[in-house]
This record gives sequence, structure tokens and C-alpha cells, in this order.
Amino acid sequence: MIGRFTDAVTRGVGDVAASVTDVFDPTIRLGVTGLSRAGKTVFITSLVANLIDRGRMPGFSAGARIETAFLQPQPDDTVPRFDYEAHLADLTARQPHWPDGTRAVSELRLSLKVRPAGMLAGLRGARTVHLDIVDYPGEWLLDLGLMEKEFDDWSARALRRLKDWGATGYAAALAAVDPAAKLDEPTAQALARAYTADLRDLRAAGAYDLTPGRFLLPGELEGSPALTFAPMPPGEGPRGSLRREMARRFEAYKRQVVQPFFRDHFARLDRQIVLLDVLGAIRRGPRAVEEMRAAMADLLTAFKPGALGWLMALLGARRVDRVLFAATKADHLHHEQHARLTAILEAMVRDARARADFAGAQTRAMAIAALRATVEETREHGGGSLGVVRGRLLDTGREAALYPGALPDDPAHLLGPAREGAEAWLDADYDVMEFAPAPLTLRPGEGPPHIRLDRAADFLLADRL
Repeated sequence: MIGRFTDAVTRGVGDVAASVTDVFDPTIRLGVTGLSRAGKTVFITSLVANLIDRGRMPGFSAGARIETAFLQPQPDDTVPRFDYEAHLADLTARQPHWPDGTRAVSELRLSLKVRPAGMLAGLRGARTVHLDIVDYPGEWLLDLGLMEKEFDDWSARALRRLKDWGATGYAAALAAVDPAAKLDEPTAQALARAYTADLRDLRAAGAYDLTPGRFLLPGELEGSPALTFAPMPPGEGPRGSLRREMARRFEAYKRQVVQPFFRDHFARLDRQIVLLDVLGAIRRGPRAVEEMRAAMADLLTAFKPGALGWLMALLGARRVDRVLFAATKADHLHHEQHARLTAILEAMVRDARARADFAGAQTRAMAIAALRATVEETREHGGGSLGVVRGRLLDTGREAALYPGALPDDPAHLLGPAREGAEAWLDADYDVMEFAPAPLTLRPGEGPPHIRLDRAADFLLADRL
């Protein structure tokens, strides 16, 4: 308790100092998260490139008042810098390729010199607004729910999920050991590896709520004792036993890994975008769609969404007051289906949005593509026309046209079977190919091509500029 109080006081002093600085140089801290392969790295890279060169940002209402945008050193010296230049080089090379995904927290500061608006605009000069973008894995965000769980509760749920998804590797490893026996470090490491392998298999099959998230994306903690534990069956174990040590390491993980992440990064955000590969979940089937929906419903319990009064804001308190849920890879569909994809996303995150709206935060859902990798075509098929997308396939490199199937007009036609536990879609077959980035030829003043990135930026940033 004393440690938590000291942390709160120390953090409060720092936040007040930061708020005084914000009076002269306002700062927006934007969190970017999403589960693996949702497109976080590409989103940040394209957003920054299109804020620097705004020729493709007609839907960004503040764009006309930005005189210049430039990168500056980030304020947090102990956080790795988001490698914007290398990622942009990957996407704009003669043979472009997708950059490596997010594996740890990183940060980037983009400073915008903005002309004021309104009746007094002519009396004031341009001001500088800093945009601090914080990139972090969505898997780590799911860990925040562990703070309210005891080891036995987490173990029971984790073991049940492995069984429900048909994973057997960890069960076999666990059956070969005695949890009440004295701790043997190689045994603990073998159990942690077996449990991690099952988590990876579950993720490939479409599961989303997989904890601890650091087992999938360990970052700088890979191989450390903090990640060398696994769920245990109910029972007692003497001091020094395998079971007691697993429980101790679980508590240490919450205290030394999860809590500092929340305190140092997550709790300091102003705006948040959650990227979701909805099309990938649909392709995996009803169970994956329901997993994603349930994960999003729990996600906002980790946020502190809502509006702040002016006094609390002045004192340094921070609260996420805008949350954008974005279905990525909209370029994998013809634009005729974008409204259906948005409607499906809105239905999937309805519970999460309701919680945020009740707390006073503004939320929105939209379908986007941070980097457009395809072009649209209309093909004749069966006596009618069919809207398809054409691009370069990721696995073979050859050009191909894709029609992934028609998304339903009513999202309930997908979410209903998903909630009911259907094994497969009864009346449709959805196929989404993986496309490689297309070679780009950018004219001066233009950022990379996208779909609705300007509208996303407008919702997240324009009111603060």
C-alpha cells in the first residue's frame, strides 16, 4: 500500500509538471494498439508520412492550418523509438515489403506547427502541438485484467480454455510432473515453454483472450524468471514446491510487469485507436469472431475513458476521451462492401463502445486501410457484375484478383452464429488473401495511398489542433 501511494504521489508530481509544459507546448498522447497482424506498424508509419505530406488527407479538417510537421526527439528517453524511417523505407522500396510487427512498446514524437483558427486568428501566431504516438502490443493490454485475478482463478480459466480449444501439449507436460514436488528450474522452464506453445496454437486457430500476453510477445523479458510460470491444477503445495513457486511468479508478473506498464505508458494516454483484423477473424470462422467480440467487450475495462473537467486536466490528470475502433485491411474488399464491414465492426464492439460512451468518452468505428495495397475492378460473372480487388499476392508475388465473398447486410447473420457456437458459416464461405504492398510512386507533397486514414486522423486529432 505504501509503495502504491508513493508511486501515485510521484506520478502526480510528474503529471503536474507535464501539464504546466502543455500550457505552452500542448501534447497529444495517442495510443495505438491491436492484436498481432492488425497493422499497427503500418498504421503509424502511414499516419506520420501523411501528416508530414498532407496531399492525400482531404478529410483531415485541420490539415489546411498545419504549416509544417517534423519529427523531434521523444520525451521518454527510456522507451525505444519507433523506427519510422526504416519502416517507411520498407514500404516505399523498389520491391516493397511489410515491416516487422510490434513486439514491444515504442514511441515517436511528431511536432505540428499549427495556425490558429477563429475570429482572433490574425492576432496570434502559429503554435506548436506535439503528437506523441505510443505503440504497444494489444496482447499486453489484455494482461491488465490479471490484476484482479488470483493465481488459482487464472489457472482454472487458462486450463479450461486449453481444453475447450483442443490443445493437448501442456496437459501432457503437466501430467508428467508433481506440482507438490520441490521446484526444479528445468521443469518450470519446460512447463512454461509447453504452455506458450499451446497459446501460439490457440492464436493461430482464432483465439484472442490469451494470457499472459508477454508469453506471446515477451519483448525484453524473453527468458527471464518473470515469464517462467504456467497454470497449475487446484491443490496445496509446501513452501519451495513447484506449485507455490508458480503462484509466486504469477504475482511477481502482475506486480513487476503489468502494473508498471499501466502506470508508465497506458495510464498517460489522451486518445486511443484499437486496430482489428475483422476480416481475418471472419475467415477463421464463427468462433474467432465471438472471441474478438468478447475481447473487445473486456478491453475498455482497462481504459479510464471519459471527459475531464478543466480543473482536473490542469492538475495533470489524464483520461482517454476518444477511442477509435478501426477494422483494418479495407483494401481487401471492393468499396461497395466497406459499409457492411463497418456495420459488422460496430456490432462487434457495441458493448465496448457503450461502456466508453457511458463514461463520457467519444467513440467511433470505421473501416480503414492505412496503406492501400490493391486496386478495384469490376468483372462480369454469372450474367452480372462483380466488384473485386487486384493486387500482388504475398506468398507468390503474382498478380491476382480476389472476390472474398459478400458480407451480409445484417451483422446479426455473422454475430448470431458466432454467439451460438457454430463451427462454420452455413451459407457463405469467406476467403481473404494476403496481399503484399504495391510499388509506390509518390509525388511531392503526397503521403502513401490509404482508405479513410484522413477521417481517422480527423476524429483522433483535429479538435486538439
